[in-house]
Amino acid sequence: MLTVLEIIKRTTDFFAAKGLENPRLNAELLIGHALGLKRMQLYLQFERPLAEPELEKIRPLVRRRGQHEPVQYVTGETEFCGLTLATDRRALIPRPETELLVELTLQRLGTSAPATILDLGTGSGAIALALAKAFPAAAATGVDQSADALALAAENAKRCGLEPRVAWLRSDWFAAIAPEATFDLIVSNPPYLTAAETAETAPEVKGFEPLAALTGSGEDGSGDLAEIFRGAKARLAPGGLLAVETGIAQHPALVALAGSLGFTAIESAQDFTKRDRFVFARQP
Repeated sequence: MLTVLEIIKRTTDFFAAKGLENPRLNAELLIGHALGLKRMQLYLQFERPLAEPELEKIRPLVRRRGQHEPVQYVTGETEFCGLTLATDRRALIPRPETELLVELTLQRLGTSAPATILDLGTGSGAIALALAKAFPAAAATGVDQSADALALAAENAKRCGLEPRVAWLRSDWFAAIAPEATFDLIVSNPPYLTAAETAETAPEVKGFEPLAALTGSGEDGSGDLAEIFRGAKARLAPGGLLAVETGIAQHPALVALAGSLGFTAIESAQDFTKRDRFVFARQP
């Protein structure tokens, strides 16, 4: 019988041959998931022989990852801002950059807790749920034009014990939101890649994740962002905050647009790689 460590080594070699990044990490994550073990628990059982029923649980996961399916889809979950979210092909996988967007937004809000929150393009519900957790008294709304994504978001709300705290609305940005509704915080990670940039993404991305959540409208991919900026100007309460994730080449135009619309306290913020990634603006 093969031990846990031997299976990890064989799986690592298989993933490396398939050209996957971080093959050892992928192997440990999938094998641990199949066995119901955290990575540290896995390390403590390296010498344990694996029975055939256990190997039968591991094989299909390894096969799927070998075909470049994202590990988060293979395991069916990911961590985001302290929440364990279900993930599948209905919505984009939440990224560390988007966790940073939440973190930077919380920094800018400080002790001023928003009473109403709008998450545009909510996908898996990650941002809306993280903010609902951070602000227990807030009423949050997650908007998406994909019914499949909204179904996943609702499942995640139930999974995280936040089901009553967030309303889900199918809408093309602001189209289905009541005309009189205003929000203290509007946050969004919308599609902002160009079609060419989407085509150049890794096989895990372009082959499995919903392309509509990646590719923005307009020649430079910023069309959806511009629509959000314009719509937010009419929907933010006085002093309200707009927080968005963007493409790295779009900041000069977006900052200029925010200024022309009458926003104040406009600023760009960088991601983990020191590239312009986020724009924040205030309603006067």
